[in-house]
Amino acid sequence: MHPTIERHVPTLDAATLLRWGAVVNAEVLVTLAYVLLSPNVPTDPLTYVYPWVWVNVALWAVLRVRPTSTSRRVRWAAAAVGVAYFALVGYAGGLYHLSGAGLGFSMHWLPPGWGPAPVYSASAFTVVLMPFKVVGYAALAYLVAVTVRDASASALSGVVGLVSCVSCTWPVLATLATGLFGSASALSSLAMTRAYGVSTAVFVVSVLALTWRPTR
Repeated sequence: MHPTIERHVPTLDAATLLRWGAVVNAEVLVTLAYVLLSPNVPTDPLTYVYPWVWVNVALWAVLRVRPTSTSRRVRWAAAAVGVAYFALVGYAGGLYHLSGAGLGFSMHWLPPGWGPAPVYSASAFTVVLMPFKVVGYAALAYLVAVTVRDASASALSGVVGLVSCVSCTWPVLATLATGLFGSASALSSLAMTRAYGVSTAVFVVSVLALTWRPTR
């Protein structure tokens, strides 16, 4: 392997592999428990896989990335960009929308990762907190904020950050294209999980693009 490429390929030691093995085993056990105990079980096996892909990739990226040391003003600006991005992708991805039926609070017990999903429906808005989306979008927002901080550090990393942030729009556009706005009614049916396959692929590619730091 070329030395430059080898320098940027992550290495996994035995302890790291053991930790991730324990995480995956726990996820498998939780999923099997749901399958055995729940009367309403989706027939598509990928239904159980997609949320864990989002969660694991998000955790891996957040643990891997180290923010550049910058001034307080840049840190606050980067945080503001991250919050704004979370609000945008959260709206596009269905964490909330500006309409509601005034039904109040409810809890939906969906397959692990999809649920448990708390829902709050007011007259003017609805909030639908699917766990894997909350974790995934929060990770994307954090990576965007880190990219902003990197872009302030040097001209070269700024160019890399600009290229990477093209991928910031991918989850938004992919979600809008598939029409997955995550309304409360969508929680009662997981028939659109094929569209989540596209969204999952876009999410993974976006995280990798935002995590890669060739200037370090």
